[in-house]
Amino acid sequence: MTATTDSPAVPAAAVPAAGDPTDTAAARALVQDYLENFWNQGRTDLADRYLAADLQQHNPHLPDGRAPLAEFVAGLRGQLPELRFELRRLAAEGDLVFAHSHFTAAPGDPGRAVVDVFRIADGLIAEHWDLSEAVPESTASGRPVV
Repeated sequence: MTATTDSPAVPAAAVPAAGDPTDTAAARALVQDYLENFWNQGRTDLADRYLAADLQQHNPHLPDGRAPLAEFVAGLRGQLPELRFELRRLAAEGDLVFAHSHFTAAPGDPGRAVVDVFRIADGLIAEHWDLSEAVPESTASGRPVV
């Protein structure tokens, strides 16, 4: 994914309708677009394109709802304008999409390995879980965590 903050139009992702959780390609596209546009580009004005108004949040630091998340992202980007999620892996099954990303607050930051799980309903992200850990300098296996 490449960040371009001057993108005037963001294509709407074709997302499965209610009762059709089998279109995993569309669900994956929704999540990929969401991470790039909403988080990396800070396009919180597009919240209604990606998030259900009554988004159920399982992150212990965030309340439920679309508006609180948009406010959080706007505030965080105000403090960390170069923050970035570099998507490394994306998978989907049924109405769930799994994203494995490398989050960095700024260039040169070792960052965090993040796994997000999104439940898609009615063409929007309806529920969200996430886990993260600091990226270590080295691992016992010698393989990276992201």
